[in-house]
Amino acid sequence: MALGCVVASRAERQLARRAAVDSRDFARGKELPAEILRISAQSPSADVLRYAAERLLHGEVVAIPTDTVYGLAADPFNLSAVEEIYRVKGRPEDRALPILVNSLDQAMLLSREVPRNFLRLAEEFWPGALTLVVDASHRLPLKVTANTGRIALRWPRSEVVARLIEEFDGPLTGTSANLSGSEVCSDAQQVFGQLGNRLNLILDAGETKVTAASTIVELHHDKWKILRVGVISVKEIEDALQ
Repeated sequence: MALGCVVASRAERQLARRAAVDSRDFARGKELPAEILRISAQSPSADVLRYAAERLLHGEVVAIPTDTVYGLAADPFNLSAVEEIYRVKGRPEDRALPILVNSLDQAMLLSREVPRNFLRLAEEFWPGALTLVVDASHRLPLKVTANTGRIALRWPRSEVVARLIEEFDGPLTGTSANLSGSEVCSDAQQVFGQLGNRLNLILDAGETKVTAASTIVELHHDKWKILRVGVISVKEIEDALQ
């Protein structure tokens, strides 16, 4: 199936879902603290996921647990939602936003070209704590890439993330849920402490098992470079690419 058809059908499904969502106003007012909803990391509630997906469909930013640290999820195709992430984090707009996917096929649809090393690393470490930076599809808004045309993709080993992406019917942003320059957050209370007055919803699955961020590898043709060492070591990357 052509990429244009995939993106178009996704947009049509989301428009239909927006029309079906209760017309109540989800805006809670920024003077109110974030709502915290408990969710099981292993067996996430379908009702909670549906509620979070509805917020995302309305262009909101939702804090979610991942397999590393808590992240900020939003619709990467919605420019208002993308701008809201930069506002919530106080993130400089010259820094791109990573994208979370729930399949290799989904990642490839967001990439303009897929280097051989992309497939080798993805097959070795996905789902998991590895972020791969590649040329972005022209379908992605340039703002998501910080006008670089490059995109950071990750498929987390997280049932919450995988099922939320499925419920939302599309990829989500995955930047860490913290104020820019501050410590990353490994539980919902830490997220609330930093961003409680800037968010409407936090999904609380307890403390994440891993408190380190993902390892980031930049790929360009056959060349590769580690931009950040995280959960996956340099040696593991080198071994996978030998």
